Amino acid sequence: MLAERARSLPARSGLPVAEAVYRNLVLAAGGGPDRLTAAADLAVRIAGYDEYPVVYPRRIGLARAADGWRVESEESASGPPALWDLGPTRSAPGAHCLVLALADGPDPAGLALVGDRAVPAVEAVWGTAWPGRLLLELAATEEQFARLLEGDPAGWAGMAAVTVAAPGAPRHTPADRVLVNPEAYGRLSGFGRQVVVTHEATHVATRADTRAWTPLWLSEGVADWTAYRDSGRTPRQIAPELARDVAAGRLPAALPADRDFAAGATGIAQAYEQSWLACELIARSYGPQRLVAFYRAVGAADGQGEDRERRTDRLLRGELGIGLDGFTRLWLDEVAALKD
Repeated sequence: MLAERARSLPARSGLPVAEAVYRNLVLAAGGGPDRLTAAADLAVRIAGYDEYPVVYPRRIGLARAADGWRVESEESASGPPALWDLGPTRSAPGAHCLVLALADGPDPAGLALVGDRAVPAVEAVWGTAWPGRLLLELAATEEQFARLLEGDPAGWAGMAAVTVAAPGAPRHTPADRVLVNPEAYGRLSGFGRQVVVTHEATHVATRADTRAWTPLWLSEGVADWTAYRDSGRTPRQIAPELARDVAAGRLPAALPADRDFAAGATGIAQAYEQSWLACELIARSYGPQRLVAFYRAVGAADGQGEDRERRTDRLLRGELGIGLDGFTRLWLDEVAALKD
């Protein structure tokens, strides 16, 4: 019965599912002789994108019928819901991406075009060692976007997109999802949309080089730097909130901390702009290839037993010939120059 239900998922979801199977089934009494509940893991692989199945823990209600048992209900048991839990779905394939969307939301075709432009822009900086494809999920509402992140909608209201690891997939696999907030994304200009998707594509491309000890100012900074690269925009156009702070005499004292990037954090826009400026400084002063090498060196370093700032200082010296304090002073000069 569940095997048949798994096989029907492509037709039920409207998505290009290459593999679906229920695993680790556990049955329990369900409130009467004609009811059972089942706990199971639904493993799903999207054709052409997932190298490993994405695992969704499910809670299934079963009812006895004349010809056996039938599925009466199915819902997420833990973790984020599957996209098709939120309503009927549709997909839009691109040359380098696939958009999975709720049927009653925005047309996914436009997002597919943006994703197709993002992938070559990222490959121009980070090479082709990553799979070179994007899987994007487009909710119909901001509330649904937050549900896919298991978050408070108020905290994610200003976030246009976020990259998440697919649940259940091994670490450092290409089974990443870019979740798109239809309301915040929809308010952006065409240029802004391209920046957002290219930023997220950079996170997908650099996943294998990113570790828990990679400072967020560096991982978010390289993503923004890649997205704005060759845009022709000035620093004040790219960092308007920071420029306004500088003009008002409010200057940062240090590179952004990880907590400054938390959803809903005060000054989150400035944190991103400060990080972009730090990576722009490295790329302009030492060359883009040194920025990439430094990023990869941070990810390759042993993250155990060494203070993060000490590690960053050591790797800055090794890759760029300047310590963290010296780099911070140069960066603060760049921040101050936004006033001119």
